[in-house]
Amino acid sequence: TGLGQLTGDGMIGLSRSFLNAGVPSLVMSLWAVDDRKTSQLMIQFYQNLQTTPNKAQALRQAMLTIKNQYPDPYYWAAFTLIGEAE
Repeated sequence: TGLGQLTGDGMIGLSRSFLNAGVPSLVMSLWAVDDRKTSQLMIQFYQNLQTTPNKAQALRQAMLTIKNQYPDPYYWAAFTLIGEAE
C-alpha cells in the first residue's frame, strides 16, 4: 500500500522504507483493492514491461486495459508508480 502518515518531512510509510533501502521504483495502491482485478492488472503490467521498458507507460496501459473491462475506477485507479520510470 502507498498509504502512510503525512508529516513535516513528507509521507512516512512503507514506500519510503523501500525507497530508503534502495528500491528504484514501486507500484503501490492508494486504497484497498479487489484481489482478482489487481491480479489481472499486475499480469498485464508485467506483460507490458516485456515490450516497453518504461514502467509508467506499462502501468498506464495496464490500467487502460482493465478500465476497458471494468470501467469503475475502484478496479484500476488505485495504482501509482513511485520512483524511477525506466
